[in-house]
Amino acid sequence: MKFDPTGRVPGRPRTPLADPSRRRFVQGLAAGGAVAGLGLWPGFGRASTGAPPVLSGTEFDLVIGEMAVNFTGRPATAVAVNGSLPAPILRWREGTTVNLRVSNALPARTVHGHQTSLHWHGIILPANMDGVPGLSFNGIQRGETYHYRFNVNQAGTYWYHSHSGFQEQAGVYGAIIIDPLAPPPFSFDREHVVLLSDWTDLSPTALFERLKKMPEHDNLYMQTAGDFFRDIREDGLAATLRDRKAWGEMRMTPTDLSDVNANTYTYLMNGTTSPGNWTGLFRSGEKVLLRFINGSSMTHFDVRIPGLKMTVVAADGLYVHPVTVDEFRIAAAETYDVIVEPTGQDAFTIFAQDMGRTGYVAGTLAVRAGLRAAVPSVDPRPLLTMADMGHGGHGSHDMAAAAAAAHAAGSSGHGAMDHSGMDHAAIGHGAMSHGRAGHAAAKGAGHAPMGHGGMDHATMGHGAGGMQTHPASEQGNPFVDMQTMAPEPRLDDPGIGLRNNGRRVLTYADLRSTFDDPDGREPGRTVELHLTGHMERFVWSFDGIKFSGAEPLRLNYGERMRIVLVNDTMMTHPIHLHGMWSDLEDADGQFMVRKHTVDMPPGTKRSYRVRADALGRWAYHCHLLYHMEAGMMREVRVEE
Repeated sequence: MKFDPTGRVPGRPRTPLADPSRRRFVQGLAAGGAVAGLGLWPGFGRASTGAPPVLSGTEFDLVIGEMAVNFTGRPATAVAVNGSLPAPILRWREGTTVNLRVSNALPARTVHGHQTSLHWHGIILPANMDGVPGLSFNGIQRGETYHYRFNVNQAGTYWYHSHSGFQEQAGVYGAIIIDPLAPPPFSFDREHVVLLSDWTDLSPTALFERLKKMPEHDNLYMQTAGDFFRDIREDGLAATLRDRKAWGEMRMTPTDLSDVNANTYTYLMNGTTSPGNWTGLFRSGEKVLLRFINGSSMTHFDVRIPGLKMTVVAADGLYVHPVTVDEFRIAAAETYDVIVEPTGQDAFTIFAQDMGRTGYVAGTLAVRAGLRAAVPSVDPRPLLTMADMGHGGHGSHDMAAAAAAAHAAGSSGHGAMDHSGMDHAAIGHGAMSHGRAGHAAAKGAGHAPMGHGGMDHATMGHGAGGMQTHPASEQGNPFVDMQTMAPEPRLDDPGIGLRNNGRRVLTYADLRSTFDDPDGREPGRTVELHLTGHMERFVWSFDGIKFSGAEPLRLNYGERMRIVLVNDTMMTHPIHLHGMWSDLEDADGQFMVRKHTVDMPPGTKRSYRVRADALGRWAYHCHLLYHMEAGMMREVRVEE
C-alpha cells in the first residue's frame, strides 16, 4: 500500500467538498498549530517542532472564541482557547491551588452556541468546578467570565475540553501536565505531549444531524458478492448464509466499527496534519517521555512507533507497573505515558491509525527538524464477528434470535416504556431473569435496590444457564436493537484489528497500579448498567433510557460500591465518570488499575469500584461525543 500524504487509505473515494490536488497542496504546507484569525499555518515548508503554548503557574486567563483555520484546503471556523488549537498546555504542580478565569468571547452570530465551559477531565475537584452546564453550573454566557478555583491533589497527564454542545469537536481541547511533589518511579531526559484528535470542516451540529439521518454515511466498506463467495469457500454455504442472516436481522454490518471515520475526519497530532509532520526532537540514547492524550470526539487510535519499544508507565494520569509493548489502543479521553529510548537512526515515525483502518495521522521523533522516517501502511480492515458481539459461545442462531427479538420488541406496538420514575441503576439483575423468556414472569415482580456485597461476583447479572439477563426497560423498546447473550470481561483481548498482528499489544490485563486498592473495602452494593442503542436511529442510552428520560443514579456519600457495565451494542464505548475514580477489577473482582475512563468493546462486561467521596451532581457518559449527545449519559448524585 502506497503512502498517501493526506493520511487516508489509498483507494477510498474522496469527499467532493474539496479538490484533491488543492487539498494535498495545503496539507503539505501545514506546519504547526493554527494561528488565530489568519486561517493559515505558520512556518510554511518546515516541519512542526512546536507545540501549543505552555502556560504554567497558578494563575490563568483563558479566552474561548472563534478562529479561522485551514486543515483540508478549505477555510473553516474553529473554536479555540487563547487563539490556539489545540488549546494551551496547562502546567500545574501538585499541592498548589489554581485559579483559572475563563471568558466567553464567542461572537453573537455563531453555529457553536453562545454558552461555553471547560471541564477538567480526570481532575478530582468540587462539583461546582467540574464545568458541566446544567449539572455543575449554569455555563459561561457570552461576555461573561467564570472563575474556576480548586486544589491540585494529584499528578500526571490529563486534559481539558468544553462540555458545551459540540465545541470539543470544534477545537476546545488541550493538555494538562501536573508535576508531582515526589519524584516519579521512572527517569526521563525530555518529554513531549502527543495529543491526537479528529477534525471536520462540517459544522459539528450538521454532522450530528447527518448521523441521525444517515448513520452509515461513513461506512463505505460493505461486504460484496466477492466477499460472499470467498466466505463460502472458506466457511461453507450453510455457515455463510447463517452469518449473513444474523447481520441482516440486526440491520447492521460487520464493517461498521465507527460512526465517523476518515471519510469525514482529518486526523491531527498536536493540531498538525500528517503532511505537516509534527516533530518531537531527541538526542540519541535519551529516555523520552511521551504523554499520549486522545482528545478526539469519536476516534479510537492504535498507536505504534516502528523500530521502538514503548514502556507504558502511567494510565489516565496514574502510575502503573511498567509494561513494554509495540502498540496500544487509546480510546477517546484516555491518556497513556510511555518511555522510549530512540537510538540507531535519526528519525522514527509516530503512527496512529484509526480503529476502522480508514486513515491515520503520523508525526516524527527526530534528532532535528525536517526529517521523516518511513510511514507504515495502514493495517488490513478488520471485520466484526459473532464472538465480538458477545455471542461466541452461543453461535449465530442465538445472535440472530436476539437481534430479531430486539427488533420485534421494538416494533410490537409497546413503544418506548415509560420508566421515568424508576431508578434502573438500582434494579436487581441477579436471580431475576429479565431476558426474553423471563420477562413475562418478571413483570409483576418488585424491583428492590441491589445489595450484592456478599454475592458471587462472577455470576452477577446472569440467569439460569449463564445467560446474560437484561433490564426490563430494554424490553419492547424501539431504541434497543441488540442484546448481548454471553458477555465477558475480555481484559486480555487487544481488541478487534489488533489480535495476532505480530506485535506486542497492550491490553487492560497488563495494567496494574503501583498502589493497592486505595479504599480497601468490599463494595456494599452493586449497580449493573447496560450500554444500549439503535444503530439505524442513532439513539444511545443506558438501559434503553436516554438521558432526557432517566432518573439520576444516586450514591450515598462515603459508600464503596461496584458498577458493572454490559455492552449490549456493537460499538465500542469509552465510559467516563466525573468527580470520582473508577477502580477497574479483574474477572474475579480483584482491584487492577485506577482509571477515569473505562473502554467497553462490544459484547464485554466489565466492573469497577467507586468510592462516593465527592458530594454533588456529576456527569456519567460515553465519551464518544455524538453518543453522549444522542442520550448515552446519566446524572450521578452523591448525597449525604
